[in-house]
Amino acid sequence: MISRRGDRKDFRSLTTRRAAEREFEILGLIAQGHNNLAIASKLSLSIKTVQNYVSSILMKLQVADRSQAIVRAREAGLEKKV
Repeated sequence: MISRRGDRKDFRSLTTRRAAEREFEILGLIAQGHNNLAIASKLSLSIKTVQNYVSSILMKLQVADRSQAIVRAREAGLEKKV
C-alpha cells in the first residue's frame, strides 16, 4: 500500500520542478528582451500567469525589477540557452 503522505510529497516535488523549469524558461525569454505579452503568446499562457511567474522570479533572484533580473540572467548565460 502506498501512503498518501508519500504521494503528496512526490506530487509537490514534481510540481515544484515543473514550476522551476517554467521560471527558468521565462527568465531566458525576459533576458532576450520579450515582454509579458510576448511571453504569454509564445508559451500559450495567460498574461496573469506570466506576471505571477515574473513576480516569483524577481523574488527568488532578490531583485527589484526586470532589468536587474536580465543582468542576472545574462551573467548566467541564459539568453543563449532559450
